[in-house]
Amino acid sequence: MSTIIITHEDFLHHDTGPGHPERPDRIRAVWMALEQEPFAALPRREAPPATPDQLKAVHLPAYVDMVLEALDEGRAARLDPDTVLSPGSRGAVLRAAGAVCAGVDAVVAGEASTVFCAVRPCGHHAEQARPMGFCVFNNVAVGMAHARNRHGIQRIACVDFDVHHGNGTQAMFYDDGDALFASTHQSPLYPGTGAESERGRYGTIINVPLAPGSATDAFMAGVERRILPALDAFKPELLFISAGFDAHADDPLAGLELEGEDFARVTRALVDVARRHCGGRIVSVLEGGYDLAGLADGCMAHVRELMAA
Repeated sequence: MSTIIITHEDFLHHDTGPGHPERPDRIRAVWMALEQEPFAALPRREAPPATPDQLKAVHLPAYVDMVLEALDEGRAARLDPDTVLSPGSRGAVLRAAGAVCAGVDAVVAGEASTVFCAVRPCGHHAEQARPMGFCVFNNVAVGMAHARNRHGIQRIACVDFDVHHGNGTQAMFYDDGDALFASTHQSPLYPGTGAESERGRYGTIINVPLAPGSATDAFMAGVERRILPALDAFKPELLFISAGFDAHADDPLAGLELEGEDFARVTRALVDVARRHCGGRIVSVLEGGYDLAGLADGCMAHVRELMAA
């Protein structure tokens, strides 16, 4: 089995405006990176739009209805100071979440061991009824709920190595003993959550805050000493990754010092976990990454290791 790439042309049409870091050039950079060898031959699939029911599995219905109304009307809207909708956003916003559901379907059906969802806008900051940090719907959380509701997969895990803490994903699964959420992230930094003391009702939240300037040693120590043992004890049936590449040393929005090989290291370790516990099945979802060269570097390192699952 191979790795499948799920993406869509609609991701170009989400227009965040001049100077916004989460811009269409990000997805162009990812596509160009994955056109190179050894990725060029990987199967590509078009991301379907998520359904209202899929979105309402993790978001409050009134919030989903409000966003869908704005998207259907095709109007520009500012949902919060950082998060916007444009007349072309409908396809991107719905397909970003739908890609993850389609990725779940593919790995459960045995069509691939791993899936990389090359999507935008990112999603891990979006809470049940609140957009945040460029995120409208929580793409990975929608996919995690889909794994349960469509396929009966109960024990699900998500590892988030975006430089910003995935507050939305954590909040959605904070009281869920059958969901493990683990995050490495710079602290202090937006959104201000992700302290080690945030453990969840059942101890299934694992936060590894990293000081500004942290590089390979601190990052991998947190992964190897805290996240990997927690995953082995939890034994997930399906593993998700919130794959943000803004911890790259060249990223303009943060201050960690990771390089492409660091994203390869963590992905390699997560592939090993997936082999031990869930038949190698991983659904990875693009989150942040705002230096285009660093984003491409991280994506190539990450997908190369996913291909080895």
